[in-house]
Amino acid sequence: MANGLTYARKTASTEATKQLAETLAPYLHPGDVVVLSGDLGAGKTQFVQGVAAGLGISAQVTSPTFNILLTYPAGSLPLYHFDLYRLEEADELEDIGYYETIDGDGASFVEWGEKFPEALPYGYLETSIRVDDEGNRSVRTHAYGDRARRLLFVWAKDSKSRLMKCAGGTA
Repeated sequence: MANGLTYARKTASTEATKQLAETLAPYLHPGDVVVLSGDLGAGKTQFVQGVAAGLGISAQVTSPTFNILLTYPAGSLPLYHFDLYRLEEADELEDIGYYETIDGDGASFVEWGEKFPEALPYGYLETSIRVDDEGNRSVRTHAYGDRARRLLFVWAKDSKSRLMKCAGGTA
């Protein structure tokens, strides 16, 4: 996509991916949404684990595949972790309180959100994680909307994130 910002970084381990995600945490506000895409095992949940650590959440963060939504209220900002992989229809989002949650008091991380593009909010970060044959990850984030653009801009300016500006949206 031509408008918006896109930044990327390669990480050589799951720990490095978690550390990258941890650098995002201080900039999150209530209502921020991050859509995570990537193959099974790419590191989406590990990314959320890094954010949780940055928010001061001490609870063990696990994949919400069978729960659909896991909530971590004990950090500096509530963290909501969705996994929409098992949902078949966008109508099911109503049943799990999706819309109320993403507009609520915390930051929402949505795995497999690309399954229901019509349900995505106006503004969000789209973060794609790809793994190569050696286990290196390519993390690429694109901002949609004004708030997401500001969020990505300040995150990228954090020297610990080591994000690099690049062309285009996520792939």
